[in-house]
Amino acid sequence: MIQITLPDGSVRSFEKDVTPYEVAVDISAGFARNVISAKFNDTVVETTTPLTTDGSLTLYTFKDDAGKKAFWHSSAHVLAQALEELYPNVKLWVGPAIDNGFYYDVDLDEGSISEKDFKSIETKMIEIARGKHDFKMREVSKAEALSYYKGKNDYKVDLIENLEDGTISFCDHSSFTDLCRGGHIPNTGIIKAVKILSVAGAYYKGDEKNKQLTRVYGISFPKQKELTEYLELLEEAKKRDHRKLGKELELFTFSQKVGQGLPLWLPKGAALRERLENFLKAAQKKAGYEMVVTPHIGSKELYVTSGHYAKYGADSFQPITTPSEGEEFLLKPMNCPHHCEIYNTKPFSYKELPKRYAEFGTVYRYEQSGELHGLTRVRGFTQDDAHIFCTPDQLDKEFKDVIDLVLYVFGSLGFENFTAQVSLRDPENPDKYIGSDENWEKAEQAILSAAKDKNLNFVVETGEAAFYGPKLDFMVKDALGRQWQLGTIQVDYNLPERFDLSYKGSDNEMHRPVMIHRAPFGSMERFIAILLEHTGGNFPLWLMPEQVIVLSISEKYEKYAEKVLISLENDEIRALTDNRNETVGKKIREAEMQKFPYMIIVGEQEEKDNTITVRQHGGEDLGTINVEDFIKIVKDRVSKSLKTFK
Repeated sequence: MIQITLPDGSVRSFEKDVTPYEVAVDISAGFARNVISAKFNDTVVETTTPLTTDGSLTLYTFKDDAGKKAFWHSSAHVLAQALEELYPNVKLWVGPAIDNGFYYDVDLDEGSISEKDFKSIETKMIEIARGKHDFKMREVSKAEALSYYKGKNDYKVDLIENLEDGTISFCDHSSFTDLCRGGHIPNTGIIKAVKILSVAGAYYKGDEKNKQLTRVYGISFPKQKELTEYLELLEEAKKRDHRKLGKELELFTFSQKVGQGLPLWLPKGAALRERLENFLKAAQKKAGYEMVVTPHIGSKELYVTSGHYAKYGADSFQPITTPSEGEEFLLKPMNCPHHCEIYNTKPFSYKELPKRYAEFGTVYRYEQSGELHGLTRVRGFTQDDAHIFCTPDQLDKEFKDVIDLVLYVFGSLGFENFTAQVSLRDPENPDKYIGSDENWEKAEQAILSAAKDKNLNFVVETGEAAFYGPKLDFMVKDALGRQWQLGTIQVDYNLPERFDLSYKGSDNEMHRPVMIHRAPFGSMERFIAILLEHTGGNFPLWLMPEQVIVLSISEKYEKYAEKVLISLENDEIRALTDNRNETVGKKIREAEMQKFPYMIIVGEQEEKDNTITVRQHGGEDLGTINVEDFIKIVKDRVSKSLKTFK
């Protein structure tokens, strides 16, 4: 007999070789019908895998993220089989599950796939799925694996050559076989609804020097209703696409002459950014931060010292050489090394700590062209960066204060649905990180302790830490239920050592400070993109580029419209007038498209009574009121949406 521990802490006894599915049946036959994946002792297993030792078992349905991953990974196998049957010369490379669905990268030889082919691929996938073919894993030797693919698929041969003998397995279903590590649903019949979403180019191994393959994106569900709901959500997402809204609202643009991934901020967008910056600067000032400014480039040696060059140098913009022999500079990939050097400009006593340096610093990273996407993935972006240098005794309070700052930002911008993620290092891959085990242990415990004390709803993710330290990331769900990583706080014992930072303690000895990295917005570009899609362009009133537009019914009332405008501006309400010789209906329609929160209509009666007629975005009519009452309505709404930072 073996002892199986379930997530609720209960322990059940089973005969050796019991499968996760049989355990599920023992819990409830109804529950078992929905179980599609499992994890045993932190290893993903099939629902048919025999369990031979005591251990902890977690069972997943499609409602769980891990269940979706297994479902979509299995669907990628079905997609691959469908492509092989429809395109006989196709060569498969890799096909993982992603956050929403799956994809498969394939070499179509001389063929191609376009939108007109999507339906035939979907039909073939459903045909395969209805066969209810079991997914069966089997281990194979390296020699067997190479023999299977040799002469047929060089991409798989290359993958296998980089694997260790004894770690290689195949997955079979129907007449199809694929190189696979596992993690499948029981059989293809569970897949009831499929949609091919798009095709794109993808370089082999992500290298622009290699051949461009075809990436086929798809999504699948266990019920047709779920696919229908997802497609409706997708249509809404298209309407909220920040690239579309950014153009319509005249916030930003891109230029091929300037370069890919380098956004140009238009006047309205620049004003929006400035308001966000001033909002955070005001909170930072209250919290004791000091603003600093650092250059857009730095000596290569700076990033060698920090460790960034060793970790990211190959993927960065290449060094800038000067006429001086051996002198090289890099476009700044991170602000932290510069802030370390600012700290190093003078000696500090423990009485002067913490030092909190903040900067809206622009950094540059060479993202591959195929990965660029609007403002969410760019080559030049501005971080709302700050670095706190403190004593070990101050670390707990400083970390918690940063959590409060992040929560203030979220509250003022309408992000209410979020979880925190404690990202720890992967103990199996120590080469990915710098610093001693002792320092890592201290940093990880500091974050876990702060997250617990602040009663955050958090999860722990091993292997997601930065190379120099663990971090606390905030995972926010937007209005469409999509999850984004916004806001990060990191504890770092390593850069202070690399830059030989110190302070004099109460014992008159020199000590190392602890460094906290934090960025509530993260990247201004990415944050604004997510905020655009979350709000659909209807930003909180305090943030709107223009809060009010005054529409005159005809040219005769322009002077009164200007008088109303001046009253609003005197009370710091952002407004403008539309005195064009157009119908008021057209002016209203265009103001709606521009997302103006309020439209004021003025004509003969309003001028005579010294009043205004107010229409709210979305069509609600607030009636005819005087300007003073309207100003109070706007100010009350702003004060309710803009939280007070204490």
